[in-house]
Amino acid sequence: MSRKKIWEKKKRFPKENRASFKKKNIKSLKKQGLLAEGVFIGNARGFGFVETGEDEEDIFIPADAVNTALHQDKVQVLLKKEQKPGKRREGTVIKILERGTTEVVGTFQREGDYGFVLCDNQKISRDVYISPKNSHGIRDGEKVVAQILDYGSEKRKPEGKITESLGNIHAPGADILAVVKSYGIPSEFPVRVMNQAMRVPDHVLEADWDGRDDLTGLMTVTIDGEDAKDLDDAVSLTKEGNLYHLGVHIADVSNYVQGGSAIDREALKRGTSVYLADRVIPMLPERLSNGICSLNQGVERLVLSCLMDIDENGTVVSHKITESVIRVDRRMSYEQVRCILEDGETETSREYQEFVPMFFLMKELSGILRGCRHNRGSIDFDFPESKIILNGAGRAIDVKPYETSVATEIIEDFMLLANETVAREYCKGEYPFVYRTHENPDPDKVEELLMLLHNQGIDVRKSGQEITPKEIQEILESIQDLPNETMISRLTLRTMKQAKYTTECSGHFGLAARYYCHFTSPIRRYPDLQIHRIIRDNLRGRLTREGKTEHYREILEEVARQSSVCERRAQEAERESDKMKKAEYMSYHLGEEFDGIISGVTGYGLYVELGNTVEGLVHITALKDDYYTFDQETHELRGELTKKVYHLGQKIRVRVADADAVKRSVDFTIAEEQEE
Repeated sequence: MSRKKIWEKKKRFPKENRASFKKKNIKSLKKQGLLAEGVFIGNARGFGFVETGEDEEDIFIPADAVNTALHQDKVQVLLKKEQKPGKRREGTVIKILERGTTEVVGTFQREGDYGFVLCDNQKISRDVYISPKNSHGIRDGEKVVAQILDYGSEKRKPEGKITESLGNIHAPGADILAVVKSYGIPSEFPVRVMNQAMRVPDHVLEADWDGRDDLTGLMTVTIDGEDAKDLDDAVSLTKEGNLYHLGVHIADVSNYVQGGSAIDREALKRGTSVYLADRVIPMLPERLSNGICSLNQGVERLVLSCLMDIDENGTVVSHKITESVIRVDRRMSYEQVRCILEDGETETSREYQEFVPMFFLMKELSGILRGCRHNRGSIDFDFPESKIILNGAGRAIDVKPYETSVATEIIEDFMLLANETVAREYCKGEYPFVYRTHENPDPDKVEELLMLLHNQGIDVRKSGQEITPKEIQEILESIQDLPNETMISRLTLRTMKQAKYTTECSGHFGLAARYYCHFTSPIRRYPDLQIHRIIRDNLRGRLTREGKTEHYREILEEVARQSSVCERRAQEAERESDKMKKAEYMSYHLGEEFDGIISGVTGYGLYVELGNTVEGLVHITALKDDYYTFDQETHELRGELTKKVYHLGQKIRVRVADADAVKRSVDFTIAEEQEE
């Protein structure tokens, strides 16, 4: 049957759903606990899952029970009355409560005078039919945005109309732009926002000094990546006797972005800057982010300073949070600071000889702070991030690990301390505030992890009912230098809950911190900008005098929620962008062989991670030398005849069989016989 005839099939409601509702009414089903509501998460193979937002496991929805639900739709589900013990709950979507997907992004495939949009988002398994009148002359192979007009039925495809063309699929940047559009990330600033930004001064005005500390005489530096343009943090450090005087100076964006202004509303809408393979989509207009709000070398800038006195045990014995003015003495890169601290006498160390003693003092204090966090149980997941190199046409020409260094550690340690110090003061003062919180992991997931580790031969114990950060840390230390270290670390990370923004100061499990917030990046994160306003209102006595406390209590729940949603959206878009470019890079290396390590074992095959951070799948059907069965307890594939075993952390040589940038997938085959 042709695709058009399938689409033209009369819309109908699945028979099993009609039968269910003839026999039982909604109230009866609810009383029996057979109805659930949640968000539908699609799968490329047509089935899906419903996340209920509870601690219970997701509900599995077979492909023939989806009932027009698309990824991110809020749905009502009828659960199967007879659930198999030990199996995931299963159900049927009986009602779409709210559509989460109203438009799609994909490649237009023309068929005569009509066509279909093949969705880029692999979680949307159905193509969208585009009638002749709604295709607007779009050519075959163009990247497009399509609005959904009709969600179709069990047998009839959704129908839509083209609202925007993003250009040919092979045009430079079209692929990343499609990711941006897929996630609904605003990429252009409204005219009103740009006009407002143009009215912001490009230098510190004399009136801005009022009520601020003059710290321009303090030796201050920024330390960032070579390509960074939005420099929102600077540091200073001296030592007197046994006390370190650390200054963390953060761009005072709140002085230029007033609450409720057009710029502020747009910043809240975006929530965060988004860092994709070939571009940055900023939270604030460039005139602010790279101009007056950026702590550029040699110019006066307004900041909020967290000035901390720290003893030799790493304890903050006193601190002051203040509005101030600084003038950055040097703009340093991570590589320059690393070179000074690790390479001895070099041209770089001679060029910055005036600052060399301070950098060594920073290294000293950083080590103390890192040791303190380690002693209290802070968990350090040390995964290499990917650095993707693109050519002028936007094609991926190299992928490699992004290495951290002593310089990145210094900045991380100082920013973490400032974040904790600020959060502690405002939590104890019971001010309205936005915190960065991380809940304890789910006990069931922890038990699954401990069982897996036990089956991997790793001796782990848990003293109480709930695992502690210290115990997680000890697990990670026990697997250091083992072949499967990275894989076990990733499995451990997956047991953790996702950090989020809240108005309650409930602590941060991963950092083993009682108090934590995001204070240090107001150029690129909205929560930081919001709490800067609160801090300034508190410093100037406006919180109580002008009724600001009630105002903040009214708006902060939504600020926290929106910021968490935007953060997750940005993370997903960044991840998809990276996966796409990695697949593109590997498509230029078909047939080539690489060494890797087995990073995951499932019933359908092996995931293998290469040294350049690219991960691909060896499908079980590609293991042609035997029939393999999956052992869920040990996470191993075992050959029935050869007794060959594939397990986590095993070194393996693979050949690139396929790579698809659109599907964000890389497929491997085994290149040669592996040693047991």
